[in-house]
Amino acid sequence: MESCGSTAISSSSSFSSILSIQGPSSNVGRKFSKNCMHPQHLSCPLPKPFLQLNGRPKCFLYQQRSAYLSSRTYKGPISAEKQSWDLGRFLKTLYFFNGPPSLAKVVEFIIGKLSGPSPEESAKKMETSSFILVAGATGGVGRRVVDNLRKKGLPVKALVRNEEKARRMLAPEIELIVGDITKESTLAPEYFKGVRKVINAASVIIGPKEGDTPDRAKYSQGIKFFEPEIKGASPEMVEYIGMKNLINAVKESAGLRSGKLLFGFEGQSSKELSWGALDDVVMGGVSESTFQIDWTGGESGKPTGLFKGIVSTANNGGFTSIRTRNFSTPEDLSAYDGLELRLNGDGRRYKLIVRTSTDWDTVGYTTSFDTIGGQWQSICFPFSSLRPVFRARTASDAPAFDPSNVVSLQLMFSKFEYDGKLNPTFVEGPFELPVSSIRAYIKDPITPRFVHVSSAGVTRPDRPGIDLSKQPPAVRLNKDLGFVLTFKLKGEDLIRESGIPYTIVRPCALTEEPAGADLIFDQGDNIMGKISREEIARICIAALESPYACDKTFEMGLDT
Repeated sequence: MESCGSTAISSSSSFSSILSIQGPSSNVGRKFSKNCMHPQHLSCPLPKPFLQLNGRPKCFLYQQRSAYLSSRTYKGPISAEKQSWDLGRFLKTLYFFNGPPSLAKVVEFIIGKLSGPSPEESAKKMETSSFILVAGATGGVGRRVVDNLRKKGLPVKALVRNEEKARRMLAPEIELIVGDITKESTLAPEYFKGVRKVINAASVIIGPKEGDTPDRAKYSQGIKFFEPEIKGASPEMVEYIGMKNLINAVKESAGLRSGKLLFGFEGQSSKELSWGALDDVVMGGVSESTFQIDWTGGESGKPTGLFKGIVSTANNGGFTSIRTRNFSTPEDLSAYDGLELRLNGDGRRYKLIVRTSTDWDTVGYTTSFDTIGGQWQSICFPFSSLRPVFRARTASDAPAFDPSNVVSLQLMFSKFEYDGKLNPTFVEGPFELPVSSIRAYIKDPITPRFVHVSSAGVTRPDRPGIDLSKQPPAVRLNKDLGFVLTFKLKGEDLIRESGIPYTIVRPCALTEEPAGADLIFDQGDNIMGKISREEIARICIAALESPYACDKTFEMGLDT
């Protein structure tokens, strides 16, 4: 990995200067990348037509039907002729998804079936907003970050310990979260719902031993040396334990670079879901499917899920599907941009259906996708591509898809598309679709979700061969100040290990000077000097929008 050299940059271009950083510094993780194929980019040949004799279609006879379904044995060829409806399997389906069947439930379902394809009254869409959280919002850098975000019209929440103090210092419209990063119990994850990005300016407090003047002249001066001491919580509590608590509080809301696994097997990670068959038996058909784990059928002999079955158009049927039971707790995927399926295609077109309502017969947010026969592939489905569908018809009056409230998933192989259209790849008979994983993903280019203000010098106290007499006071006094730089470095490592896309900025000595001077950006933790708090605040905000700053650690100071 390469490290960039020092570069003098004028203040007017300080925001774009981050773009010039080409590689991570030491201790920085690698940038995640993925290769996804959008379903629109995939092609699939049309199937051969059914064998025809004297102009009448005849269905194929499958000799190895028992290899596809263990729960049912077919006594003869699949036929479009009228077959008896399996009431027992229908009730079994209702039992799996809705608990013990009752006459009331059966009657309710049948009435719903006969009432026509009008969409149900959907629940109102949950209001979701994206916020930038500023931790340490009443500190010297933090309050400037809040003010700059407010001036840009960006939605912001401030994490503060003292509500009264925050109300005096911050604009009245700023929403506050009252909590202390050193106390895990005050940082309940539900407080941070809707937080998509974080700027952490919280820091251990260091001040002159003899105290400051009433107008904080020593604090504002920022460069002259005064004998320092820790004020308040220790560096370990603030910089390390506090960082751990903050990361845990925002991790689900901010999202992970590698995405969120909903189902499947990836490396040492696995997550299973309770899948059940939901076939055309609910409409009187005879198609049948199942879902199982094939422990050696995945890539390189690894485990995979297997959706398989036999589909028939008898009794006006023509679809099979597997659907999960409603999740005990809805999945909040609002930090992500879509779903990614890893599967081994068979050249046919399938559907993915995502539901945001726990109701049995409800709108499903749906997309069709083509597969390539005999090839493992990753297919990405942006949330924006999901259309609301109710009983194979587009529900134009349904609310927009709400990724913060996903309650079930469904995979389907069907003769039908939407609004009367047919699946051009549909063929009656057996099918198999191995699906090794379903995950939520962040689209490229990925930008930082967690920007942290650390400190220049964090790697120097224990660096071999360094001349401490030439180093800033914080480096020379690291041990006397509760190993402040040591714990700052440990806090940085927690961010790198968290999986959240990040940027770590390491400023030199902070001052109250106005922004506008020429700056130096460097990697390797070698520069010394000073920089204004206003400049750091602006750089933190700029980093949030820069894919080039993602997963980078860099230092900055004035070009003197």
